[in-house]
Amino acid sequence: MIDRNLLEKWLKEEGLLNNQIEDNTANFHYIVNYPPDHMMDLIQPKGKEDMILVGCATEIAAEQKEMIKKSSIQLKDNLIWSIRFALNQFLVDFELNHPNNELERFLITDEIFEDGLKKDTLIHTIKRIYKAKLQCLWLLERTFSQKNINIDEL
Repeated sequence: MIDRNLLEKWLKEEGLLNNQIEDNTANFHYIVNYPPDHMMDLIQPKGKEDMILVGCATEIAAEQKEMIKKSSIQLKDNLIWSIRFALNQFLVDFELNHPNNELERFLITDEIFEDGLKKDTLIHTIKRIYKAKLQCLWLLERTFSQKNINIDEL
């Protein structure tokens, strides 16, 4: 069984603990800040006493959604495949919400089981989840930054 007090201690020591929230589907659910201006969740789902889940959900900004919507089918398809390949290299689980290949939001998660849970593993998992998110944001920025948009592709 995972010691939630020990998890809280580690998060506090590293200045990562934001707060705990009520969640009927979890034994415990913490909001973690890493880096300080980004939030992610640390959850132990009910019925999974030997595991914690670290995850980060990201909503695409309205202006980027509009650019995506106006883009060519090929550009949208390339973006989704680029994100899939990039996230797969981080060895994380992910869900992309992309109706008509128009990315709206994404979720990145990873699990740590009791037998592998150490402070080092927890902190590295939090950092890896953030870096995977950052990779997606960079791909979006590179694809849709004003200077890189080819008017023929819109």
